Amino acid sequence: MIENYKFDGSKTIDLKKLPTNSKKDHVNKQKIIQETEANQLKIQSLQEKLYAQGIEGLIIVLQARDAAGKDATIKHVLSGINPQGIDVHSFKQPTHEELAHDFLWRFNKALPRRGKIAIFNRSYYEEVLVVKVHQLYKNYALPQKDKEDNYIQRRYEQINNYEKYLEQNGYRIIKIFLNVSKETQKERFLERIDQPDKNWKFSEADLAERALWDEYTKAYESMVDRTSTKTCPWYVFPADQKWYTRYLVSEVIFKTLKEMDPHYPTISAEQKEHLLSCKEALLSEDGHEKLFKEAVKKEMEKDDPSSSF
Repeated sequence: MIENYKFDGSKTIDLKKLPTNSKKDHVNKQKIIQETEANQLKIQSLQEKLYAQGIEGLIIVLQARDAAGKDATIKHVLSGINPQGIDVHSFKQPTHEELAHDFLWRFNKALPRRGKIAIFNRSYYEEVLVVKVHQLYKNYALPQKDKEDNYIQRRYEQINNYEKYLEQNGYRIIKIFLNVSKETQKERFLERIDQPDKNWKFSEADLAERALWDEYTKAYESMVDRTSTKTCPWYVFPADQKWYTRYLVSEVIFKTLKEMDPHYPTISAEQKEHLLSCKEALLSEDGHEKLFKEAVKKEMEKDDPSSSF
């Protein structure tokens, strides 16, 4: 099913024609929820092996409009995973320090060690999204030659090269765009305003960005078209129904981990012999402890004959 939402460079994208809910797929909600739960258990098992083996790393890039459900998706799908084996990074507006470096600097610092999973909640793709829509690069402290009209085009090329570099250095990348409808975004914004426990999630800036819906649509389409490859495709999942979004995300993560095929490390005959020696030492230690306790008990009985009754 996830293949229906996969873009690998062989076709162009038109977001207006893509579904934002499950209706087109004619699925059973209860069955989908059960399959999501089953996927979670499979992901947990594979992640343990990935961490133990320490050969490949997995980077999950999540991009979406506001209120599409990135945080909730991460929290739900990856619940139960060993926290030692996962890093979650939510990238906000770059700091002055980050702007003083190349645009990939802060993301490169956040790369996981091989064997771990990293979630990039927003990512270096913001450079061809918000930076593009607002033309923020024109105010960057860069040489004028680096701020010409082909700035965004060069960013596409640099991103493709960066992902190819990561692929050749032991990393897999899953790129997911959560496709929420304008109507559902409005509903979720109103929910954040009406419910006190969700007020903190809402910002007036969200409305300013919503006003640029069409501009962002074009930016997202260009992002997918210009950076989708056979080895590093985009998955554009419907995001109006959280239960279905979570299922699709769990499917692509499980599928990727299965393809990575991690295994627990095997040990040599010499190492196995050493383990057996350690086992004997531990067992004999328990034996000595038991003999010691029995000797102490006998000594106590000698000193106090009544203790034997």
